[in-house]
Amino acid sequence: MSVSAAATRPQSSGPVDPKPVDAKPVDLGVLPSELDGGLASRAAIGLAILATDQTLEHEFRALVRIPGVAFYEARLFNDNDITPDTLRAIGPRIAPTVDLILPSIPLDVVGFGCTSATMTLGEEAVFAEIRKARPGVACTTPVTGALAAFKALGAKGIGLLTPYAPEINQGLVTYFTGRSLDIAAVATFDRRDDREAARISLASIEAAAERMAAAPGVEAIFISCTSLRVAEAVAELEQRIGIPVTSSNHAMAWHCLRLAGIDDVVPAGGRLFALPAVPPTRRPEPTAF
Repeated sequence: MSVSAAATRPQSSGPVDPKPVDAKPVDLGVLPSELDGGLASRAAIGLAILATDQTLEHEFRALVRIPGVAFYEARLFNDNDITPDTLRAIGPRIAPTVDLILPSIPLDVVGFGCTSATMTLGEEAVFAEIRKARPGVACTTPVTGALAAFKALGAKGIGLLTPYAPEINQGLVTYFTGRSLDIAAVATFDRRDDREAARISLASIEAAAERMAAAPGVEAIFISCTSLRVAEAVAELEQRIGIPVTSSNHAMAWHCLRLAGIDDVVPAGGRLFALPAVPPTRRPEPTAF
């Protein structure tokens, strides 16, 4: 470019001058809006979860992936060590925790996320605590879900795999046998600290389940404790060992859906998630308190 051409080239005017200081935004007023059913247009599930639990929410997210179905949780204090005394101490904390879940918004089901505490306190005692905050709401627990799951699967001979101390295992065996089940095999990883139970590898759980499936009389396997990670592997594990498998989170997630009247099949959920509850459950009237 020649010097003369450069000299005659238009010069940039620089940045655009900002609006005057007293300029005002355009006021579009109140725009029209519509309300829909929200995330929980088909079902709202409340969950009371232990403070130390690292697994339950992750597994519910994997299993409850149904449009219009949502779950909401609050956490309650618990000790790291799993003993009969620390489990009994959880009881009075259930109602105040449930009271924190979406106050004044209806819930279709409330689940309490601790298998061993449910067994120690009893299902009806847990339900009574939940209903102090949500009178009349449908309730479930991992134990309740497991019992409903065994019924739906038509299984009586159960293999029980847990991380609990032997005395807690014995209490769970007694609880299940008192409800017309045959505990054909039982085993524990004996990890009494809930923080460690959450870190038991999936490979360890799968190997234990394969060994348990070979025991005489085992028709289905229940992997107990909401901290144990197995729900996402259930379908593949069932194919490998040839019998149904469920777990605390897996059974409770399925039961929450069925109690809420959601009968959708979850293909990745294994055999249980293709089945309705037995007997069929009627969707309860939501409660708001």
